[in-house]
Amino acid sequence: MSRVGKYPVEIPAGVQVAVADGILTAKGKLGELSLALTDRIEAKVDGNHVTVTPRSTEQQARMMWGTTRALVASMVHGVSTGYTRSMEITGTGFRAAVQNNRLEMNLGFSHPIHYPVPKGIKITCERPTAIKVEGVDKRLVGQVAAEIRAFRPPEPYKGKGVRYGTEQVRRKEGKKK
Repeated sequence: MSRVGKYPVEIPAGVQVAVADGILTAKGKLGELSLALTDRIEAKVDGNHVTVTPRSTEQQARMMWGTTRALVASMVHGVSTGYTRSMEITGTGFRAAVQNNRLEMNLGFSHPIHYPVPKGIKITCERPTAIKVEGVDKRLVGQVAAEIRAFRPPEPYKGKGVRYGTEQVRRKEGKKK
């Protein structure tokens, strides 16, 4: 039995959630998200709560129960407050800037890296070495942050590269004589 799925999702003020034709939509001050529900799961909106229940007791339905509840909770949180991922750039001459709806980064290569900002994502650079990725979709914010980090992951000897704001890089000792 799912331990996550049995808890209802609370809808904060200013967010509307509706279920129609197997599609759950959430509208808030930051935007709108929708989720296609599987035929094994049923979702109901009761006042200011969304409850998710499986339609049968088979294993696939019970597996999707908790997953669907978690997806609904992240949708409701996203349209009400949004998601943010902070990133730091470490290295001599490494910098980033947002120009013409694309992120331009100098990461020690012979050429600058141009990353187009996807629709629904806002990227800002408070400092040349700090990047902030914001959006309403939790999955998309994490994916964009992972793609930016993949251009130059932090290396263990000097710590140079792009890392998440909360990431701790394990440092190694260099070779000895």
